[in-house]
Amino acid sequence: MPDRRSFLQSALAVVGATQVPAATGAPLPATPALAAAPPQPVRLNINGRDYSLSLEPRVTLLDALREHIGLAGTKKGCDRGQCGACTVLVDGRRINSCLTLAVMHEGQRITTIEGLAQGDKLSPMQQAFLEHDAFQCGYCTPGQICSATALLEELRADGTGFTDEEIRERMSGNICRCGAYPNIVAAIREVALRRT
Repeated sequence: MPDRRSFLQSALAVVGATQVPAATGAPLPATPALAAAPPQPVRLNINGRDYSLSLEPRVTLLDALREHIGLAGTKKGCDRGQCGACTVLVDGRRINSCLTLAVMHEGQRITTIEGLAQGDKLSPMQQAFLEHDAFQCGYCTPGQICSATALLEELRADGTGFTDEEIRERMSGNICRCGAYPNIVAAIREVALRRT
């Protein structure tokens, strides 16, 4: 009776042999490349301005903003919806723009970090982030500010208190790798208290 080691070695040899193509000298067939879908007309309302674009249907909202419109304030962090650097507002709700397709947002109001200020006057949240030094490297800051802006409306609609714990919980989708969390919470709390 074979021991365990002999059994595993022979089993691996069989599996390995079935996974290796026969050595015929012939080249392996190339994997066919997926053809790009033809561009489609897309009309997006971003920061109060209409943009008429021609986009391949699989273009994310993040890539449309950065690469096709030139609004580079929204950052590409993880490109998987895990860091929050790409957060924008769609009809007032915060979303990760890397996880949604641009064509899905026709007829909706999209607001990026560039659209929060009124001319040269910063929004209250932008000003609070400056006053509380709520950033270090600044890469996550546009997403943090967009998320915090929506958070205030969420808390008001829910009737939930503006406690630090509640703010931290609702901002947990936005990661700051520099660790400026106490200052971010302080900035949000200040704007929340001003508005109550």
